[in-house]
Amino acid sequence: MNRPNLLVVLADQFRASAIGALGQDPTRTPALDRLALEGRVLTHAVSTYPVCSPARAMLMTGQYPWANGVPFNVNSETAPWGVGLRPDARCWSDVLADDGYRLGYVGKWHLTPPTPADEQFGEGRRDDGKVWDAWTPPAQRHGFSFWYSHGCCDRHLEPHYWRTETPHDSPIQIEQWSAEHETDVAIDFLRVAAWSLDEAPQPFALMVSLNPPHQPFDEVPDRYLPPYADLSPAELLTRPNVDLDSETGRQAGEIARHYYAAVTGVDEQVGRMLHELDLLGLADDTVVVFTSDHGMQLGSHDLLYKNVPFEESARVPFVVRWPGHITPGHDGMLLGSVDVAPTLLGLLGLSEQIPDEVQGIDCSGALLGVDDARRPDFALYLGPARGNGDPDVRGLRTGTHKLVVEHRLESGLRVRLVDLVDDPYELVDVSARHPDLTAQLLDELATALKKVGDPFPGLPQMRGAA
Repeated sequence: MNRPNLLVVLADQFRASAIGALGQDPTRTPALDRLALEGRVLTHAVSTYPVCSPARAMLMTGQYPWANGVPFNVNSETAPWGVGLRPDARCWSDVLADDGYRLGYVGKWHLTPPTPADEQFGEGRRDDGKVWDAWTPPAQRHGFSFWYSHGCCDRHLEPHYWRTETPHDSPIQIEQWSAEHETDVAIDFLRVAAWSLDEAPQPFALMVSLNPPHQPFDEVPDRYLPPYADLSPAELLTRPNVDLDSETGRQAGEIARHYYAAVTGVDEQVGRMLHELDLLGLADDTVVVFTSDHGMQLGSHDLLYKNVPFEESARVPFVVRWPGHITPGHDGMLLGSVDVAPTLLGLLGLSEQIPDEVQGIDCSGALLGVDDARRPDFALYLGPARGNGDPDVRGLRTGTHKLVVEHRLESGLRVRLVDLVDDPYELVDVSARHPDLTAQLLDELATALKKVGDPFPGLPQMRGAA
């Protein structure tokens, strides 16, 4: 086979430390441990904007939010503002479709803005009442000829889907854990693709977007709970930046066993897909990627969820396997969300077809062992441009340090620097000890934000501070 196949598994809110083989969270993940042993683990991969829709749009397009149309989560509140993946955005899937790949998408999409017709299907999340779900018209599926998806249906035990030809008003209702059901569908796709290869050499690309371990955390099958049922909060939450006695720490202790159970459940589904590739004889001819849109704080720094620059939220798993082509091991490459699309195309031999509007870096050469291949010098942390009383936060991460800038309308700019080598849990601000490095990184961040068109209100003050 001249062109490899591609399998991308995207698990929602799956933080990097949750892969058991990394020895951080007390999780059981035998399938991902195997994948980590057989593939390259990018230990410093980050979510450039660690919240669902913006991260996913960057993963698909290789563009920053102000270019791809998704600077906020896509839902009924932001839809009137025009937030949603631009229909004319050129995703990596569009390029593969034009190159003759058989494409399939299974699971959560969360890039199509809801319309009034979607109200009946998106009854709102438990916590905010907004409509998050949406049907994606065929013309907005970006080359995926097989479609089995929803917008954002956070009902893991009773999900619904729109198949390729399913009408808008007739979603398919399922009574099965969503990750398991989506894996069933993915395996069927792999089997059909394998049978088709016997007749015509058409490679496939399949993206499987699993909603767990995203909340609601209690919607996980009981069979995944036993490994965590008897662990105390201190055994579940081992990071020293978690205060177990705080209210957030107590909530995190209650959530953690279900979150880890969902992680183990997702791992089982990854194992099923890897096993199917083995059975079909496709493992050697398929690039496999496991990653996430963002992580989760789970009590660290007195926070539960994401959309903050701390490692628990911003660092994501990125494991890539291609036997005989990518040497297994760990790699500290600073792969950001915008780098994923061009890197995937590069791995598939399509570097020349990377769209001109892509803003990320093709890191495929570094993964394939090419001498002097291009690697990112830093990774950005982006967020919403609020412009209200809440702080606007941006950041820049190198291999050794992280600079975080917070801007408030009433108090101006606040700068923080952490040494990730000596202080991996980000407990100490060392900006006063290293004024020259702080100024250098502040200038690099300001330059980068201006280049990507970020409307960060603190940018003028950053220029003055640097």
